[in-house]
Amino acid sequence: MKILIVEDDTTVANYIHKGFQDSGHSADVANDGKQGLDLASSKNYDVIVLDRMLPFVDGITLLNTIRANGDQTPAVILSAKNKVEDRVKGLRSGADDYMTKPFAFEELLARVEVVASRQSASKTALTSIELGDLKLDLINRQVSRGGQLIDLQSKEFKLLEYLLKNKGKIVTRTMLLEKVWEYNFDPQTNVIDVHISRLRNKIDKGFDYPIIETIRGSGYLVTDPNQA
Repeated sequence: MKILIVEDDTTVANYIHKGFQDSGHSADVANDGKQGLDLASSKNYDVIVLDRMLPFVDGITLLNTIRANGDQTPAVILSAKNKVEDRVKGLRSGADDYMTKPFAFEELLARVEVVASRQSASKTALTSIELGDLKLDLINRQVSRGGQLIDLQSKEFKLLEYLLKNKGKIVTRTMLLEKVWEYNFDPQTNVIDVHISRLRNKIDKGFDYPIIETIRGSGYLVTDPNQA
């Protein structure tokens, strides 16, 4: 990992820097908030470890600034300010974790590794689902088939997303009520039938093959036509 340490106490900064180096990581040190903001804005880091009380630019302002600029680099605040309201303010400013001084380096390292792994996982999170010529864009909440955009209502999108994420498995009505409607409807309701019918009219009608198959007495199934 590459870590940015923003700490005006040189003894603490050197201690943290050595600890990260001994653990096989690289780190840059900024001894005031302005320098820290400049480095955070000009270089790529896996994690930022910063104090709250810094010269020129305080830690909260630094975090607010980089978050406003779209920088979501994980940040761990390391501060002597240990009241509940201090920790809450730090977390609400965009910090991923908050540690108070004095501290053990082993705990700081563990927390840094955890927030870094969360960020890594989020970067590889699913952003789209494709099935044959059907594509769901999970970021922009758009659906297309054969390159043709299809307008789905929010619940229709959620229903299709759940079916596609369970591709190759029979999805029961109970599963749909739990996961898509969150038990908000009586199990005897025809709301699922209505939405499945509407969804089929939009994503199946006029195309070469149906996406949604009804398994009588069981539920619904979608399969990849390319693997049939």
